[in-house]
Amino acid sequence: MATSEERLLAVCLYIVSFIFPIIGPLVIWLIKKDESSFVDYHGKEYFNFFISYTVYSIISGILTIIVIGIIALWVLGIAAVVFTIIAAIKAYEGKEYRFPWIFRLIN
Repeated sequence: MATSEERLLAVCLYIVSFIFPIIGPLVIWLIKKDESSFVDYHGKEYFNFFISYTVYSIISGILTIIVIGIIALWVLGIAAVVFTIIAAIKAYEGKEYRFPWIFRLIN
């Protein structure tokens, strides 16, 4: 069971990502990953999510040459916001959340 401090740090990891997408979550994760397996899990999950959605966005950007890329960029943007909010809520509840449609590069 995650402590309230661990849950708060995991939530901050996701909330800070809206303001500082790479640096904020990276700082929180690097400082607390050895002390808390819960924060470590959410940090890894966030960076897998970030890498995956960056790749999807690049592919969609290339596909804007044909109209499907514009639609894909909109869908990706909405999905990224929704999934990040869901992950923050699950972290606050003390649960582990697995983002859908991501590459599991960092284990």
